[in-house]
Amino acid sequence: MTAVTNEELLNIAVAGAKDAGRLLLERFQAPATGVSTKSSPTDLVSDADRDAEALLVEHLKAHRPNDGMLGEEGAGRASETGLRWVIDPLDGTVNYLYRIPVWAVSIALEDAGGPLLAVVYDPNRDETFTAIRGGGASMNDHAIHVSDEGDVSQALIATGFSYDPAIRSHQARVVTRVLDGARDIRRSGSAALDLTSIACGRVDGFYEAHLERWDRAAGELLATEAGALVTDLKPPIGDSIGVVAANPSLHGQLMALVTEN
Repeated sequence: MTAVTNEELLNIAVAGAKDAGRLLLERFQAPATGVSTKSSPTDLVSDADRDAEALLVEHLKAHRPNDGMLGEEGAGRASETGLRWVIDPLDGTVNYLYRIPVWAVSIALEDAGGPLLAVVYDPNRDETFTAIRGGGASMNDHAIHVSDEGDVSQALIATGFSYDPAIRSHQARVVTRVLDGARDIRRSGSAALDLTSIACGRVDGFYEAHLERWDRAAGELLATEAGALVTDLKPPIGDSIGVVAANPSLHGQLMALVTEN
């Protein structure tokens, strides 16, 4: 079998993300179907999530039948190649169900060294964020970079909230400190898009205490390749990983705010 390049793998991911994005856009203004809860009453899933994941699974299987897979809505397969696709077919489900146009398709490919390539596709803005490890990050094929803000008191910080009530209570205390120490905060409802906003300098920092692998795999690589420092944190409650991301000048100041006892 002919060896495939990282660029070819990225093209496979981009094509799948755009196909899933088109499916989601076609249904966006229609009444939602198959809505149910997962980990808590605020953790929602719909037929749109499931169908977009099924589309992505079939697309990736057609091109890469022996790679592993991990999907938010249950897709899972062991890898025979040392590569694993990590997919979130609809990051921002609650926004989608409320017809708020802030959601994305997120795909990462991992090897033994972590994320190898990443795609986050925002269908509402038609923005495609891509990165290959060691090759920088782009939006619509134009290079992007983190902001150069070095003073946390002047920084705009993105954040998000867990579906777990106990973790939310902890996050509320952290957000109070961030509000006191930073210029302002933004909560988009999509961790993938928050991390792309770090990557292209729309926000200066990002903190969230509870993210699954599919929430962060693509966005972390994009932010890193755009010049951010990204730190995984063990949250005080639960098993999922927290994330702090910011440019190198800001990162330590933001870490001090979010990890203060």
